[in-house]
Amino acid sequence: MRLTLAEAQRVIDAGVKEAERIGRPMNVAVVDDGGHLVAFARMDGSIKASIDISAKKARTSILMNLPTADLADATQPGAELYGLEHLSGGLVTFGGGIPLTRDGETVGAVGVSAGSVDEDVTVAQAAVAAFQNRT
Repeated sequence: MRLTLAEAQRVIDAGVKEAERIGRPMNVAVVDDGGHLVAFARMDGSIKASIDISAKKARTSILMNLPTADLADATQPGAELYGLEHLSGGLVTFGGGIPLTRDGETVGAVGVSAGSVDEDVTVAQAAVAAFQNRT
């Protein structure tokens, strides 16, 4: 199963809609199961550094097959995965990246950046919900 451009665009659209709802311009990236960019949106006024961060959140999520928020505690100094963010071309170990699954199989991931971590997660969750609901 592969992630289609139409599905990726639906994820982007839902993320942008949620970002507009909370009043925070965001960058939203969608990658396929290999971590390759399928779709991207940079909202007017979003911070430029978050272009790369959103794509890396999506890539990290697909490479680790879990939400990036799940890596936060394990990558703190002294923790088991400390330093993980320096591997694989740079991983992101805080919230905003979430896998996209279909019928139990991970087919891609979304990454969101430009707000607080909580805002990024909120927007990413709305984007994932649109994918899962196929609406």
